[in-house]
Amino acid sequence: MARLLTASGATVTTEYYINDAGAQMDKFAASVLAAAKGEPTPEGGYPGAYVGDLAATALAARPDLVDLPDDEALAVARELGYAAQLQDIKDTLADFGVRFDVWFSERTLHDGGAVEQAVARLREQGHVFDHEGAVWLRTTDFTDDRDRVLIRANGEPTYFAADAAYYLSKKDRGFDEKLYLLGADHHGYINRLKAIAACAGDDPEHNIEVRIGQLVDLGGARMSKRAGNIIELRDLIGWIGTDAIRYSLGRYPADSPLSLDGEELRKQTNDNPVFYVQYAHARTANVARLAAEDGVHRADGFDASLLTDPTEATLLAVLGDFPRVVAQAAHLREPHRVARYLEDLAARYHKWYDTCRVRPQNADEEVTDLHRTRLWLNDATRQVLANGLDLLGVSAPERM
Repeated sequence: MARLLTASGATVTTEYYINDAGAQMDKFAASVLAAAKGEPTPEGGYPGAYVGDLAATALAARPDLVDLPDDEALAVARELGYAAQLQDIKDTLADFGVRFDVWFSERTLHDGGAVEQAVARLREQGHVFDHEGAVWLRTTDFTDDRDRVLIRANGEPTYFAADAAYYLSKKDRGFDEKLYLLGADHHGYINRLKAIAACAGDDPEHNIEVRIGQLVDLGGARMSKRAGNIIELRDLIGWIGTDAIRYSLGRYPADSPLSLDGEELRKQTNDNPVFYVQYAHARTANVARLAAEDGVHRADGFDASLLTDPTEATLLAVLGDFPRVVAQAAHLREPHRVARYLEDLAARYHKWYDTCRVRPQNADEEVTDLHRTRLWLNDATRQVLANGLDLLGVSAPERM
């Protein structure tokens, strides 16, 4: 999404919101400490095998972890486990071709007083009220199905209060349009986040946009980090490869459930869309190499009127449509339009390749402007395929 928006002229900052505060972090810390002590996972904790790896990392850094007083041990387990888990996330995403400009810690909102300040600012706007000892935000004024608690009666802020503080943080940092990408189980957040924007004096139809990501399953098995029944992204990268995974995720609407067949994605056949498109790019590179060996050079001549074959007219038309496709994909927030375009372009190119010759057929045939002009068309296709693959974060190999 960021690549598309940037290509369309937007100034984009990507930000990863780290959920590192609240009760879940307490359960996380207790899970890491229990694994370090060789004890069963606590009720409501995290039983995945990765927790054992985090515990081993924590013990390597603090061999005395299991001997510390309980409160201190929990605090140490939380920080060491957190640091190791976050670094693993960063490393895995880097291997996957994903980078974030900002890693924003939810904890900083609480530690720096931003949550309290956000409640005060929203109260000044006239949308905060007190009821039964709790502090509420009147989100029903802005299409939410019910009002939301900001501060519980016991004085503890809710996750929603942090959401409000985070929105105001981005507003204060100068981001006019805020695009949230949330997981498949967060449909209920759309109206409440828009209500925060409205309560802050913004236009919820302009200043905030919430997109719900697809649910991905492998072999029909639901994956759950809480249950420990997971296949990690790093495992998928090693098994299937970054290009195949990224392309497969990119060629479907982001809000559609997606089932992946790993073995199919590993196949190097024309039935595999990522191979089909990458092979088209590799073929354009090979054509250019062989043409150079035969003395066909673009600089020696160009005459577009010579491109009279129907396959050439079709290929030119598809190439000319690329800017529109990118602009529309960015406007609609639908990267899959680029993937489907690339598959169509690859098909048109392969058909043209089967019909038209860029190189002389034999040593006796003279190199003409037709050969040179077709090389221009070949290289233009190569450029557009490379550009489109780059928008999807997929490599454009020159040999396959």
